[in-house]
Amino acid sequence: MRKGAISRDGVLKAVAECDELGHDRFLSAYGYEPATGYFLVHEDRSYDSKAIAGVAHKFDQGRALRPDELSGGRSHAAKWLARLGFVIRSSRNPDWTRDEIILACDLAMANGWKRLDFNDPRVIELSALLQTMPIHPQDVRTELFRNPNGVAHKTADITSRHPDYRGKPTNGNALDVEVMNDFLARPAEMVEAAQRIRDGLTAGEFQDLSSEADEEDDYSAPEGKLLFRRHRSRERDKGLRKRKIDAVLRQGHRLTCEACSFDFEATYGPRGAGYIECHHVVPLHEAGEGRTKLRDLALICANCHRMIHRHAPWPTPSELRSLIQETTNPGGAQIPSQAKPEQTRLDRRTVR
Repeated sequence: MRKGAISRDGVLKAVAECDELGHDRFLSAYGYEPATGYFLVHEDRSYDSKAIAGVAHKFDQGRALRPDELSGGRSHAAKWLARLGFVIRSSRNPDWTRDEIILACDLAMANGWKRLDFNDPRVIELSALLQTMPIHPQDVRTELFRNPNGVAHKTADITSRHPDYRGKPTNGNALDVEVMNDFLARPAEMVEAAQRIRDGLTAGEFQDLSSEADEEDDYSAPEGKLLFRRHRSRERDKGLRKRKIDAVLRQGHRLTCEACSFDFEATYGPRGAGYIECHHVVPLHEAGEGRTKLRDLALICANCHRMIHRHAPWPTPSELRSLIQETTNPGGAQIPSQAKPEQTRLDRRTVR
């Protein structure tokens, strides 16, 4: 018998036998323990990958493999099943993201930085909301994904790291502490960001937003990925960008970067004519689904735009201009500016 030489038909026969006997009787009949690592997903049902692969050998090789003859992980069962085209799901749920922890922190703060029980209606409500969040693909979620017990445990991880907590901290992580510290330092802004995320999830506003921004490793926002995706989606709105550029040209100004004064046309000639990027200067925690106004946008070159988004808190164009000035020409002449009155007013706003 050649270990691992199983067929798709053999796997389906093992699945059918499991369905006929029932999960517990099936495992007991062949001496297998419940899976702790990987599951086979077939027709919206989960099966223990190790037991299914082992029993499939009975149909393809004449006898089932004993539990000690294979592992359930990527070296044996999961690998064999995936090779046959079956969907394999890890039993471990994905790590919590900043967006999810923001909502958990918001709930913990509303509860006086005390942990909540799994049967608390607010925990149950948050559990249901987290399951609608379009960050983790369905194929990495287990049946226990963000269930009330897991959400309650996360509030314990957060609150046990609060400065006033006197007990032994639970096994949270650095991101829990980082987000909690954001709430302690800027409570009003973080609560508003949490509400924006809640509102967007409830209304289904984030489902169709591109995740392209997530691929930008150097980009960061304390308010999380979802609000940042919406922010970047607005900046990339071609129609809005064109209206902003047309408005600046009608005022008799050139299309120069409001931070460094770079002029694409002056540098690249006709190839650079009419080109510049737009930056949405309204802070993420304030930017709801209201209509974006032209005065909410600043014209920025690609380099300055990336430097603004690279690390939070994000500087305004005028703050970045000052940084450029201090770095490249300390004590020297100021970078010439063509900032418009409406942009000068907005530059004084703190953008995080």
